[in-house]
Amino acid sequence: MGRKHVPQRTCVACRQVRAKRELIRIVRVSDESVEIDETGKKSGRGAYLCRMAPCWELALAKGALGRALKMRLTSAQEEHLRDFAESLPQELSMEDTRG
Repeated sequence: MGRKHVPQRTCVACRQVRAKRELIRIVRVSDESVEIDETGKKSGRGAYLCRMAPCWELALAKGALGRALKMRLTSAQEEHLRDFAESLPQELSMEDTRG
């Protein structure tokens, strides 16, 4: 039997390709709000970020997240995403990188 296909996605900040489950999806929903979609199943335009605070900070500072979602993030939306990023590690441990 062949190996099971593992979906790959690219972090919009560091541009590293990882398995979809290793990344966190941010989704723009129809009313122009932004939600963190840890299940990866919500409908709407999505962008992926690593599970590390520096990637989130970089994506917000450079505007990469807004470009990927094709919208301008409000200061309240950016603050919400920064608050979430504070709960993330500064770097991935070896357990986080194993599939």
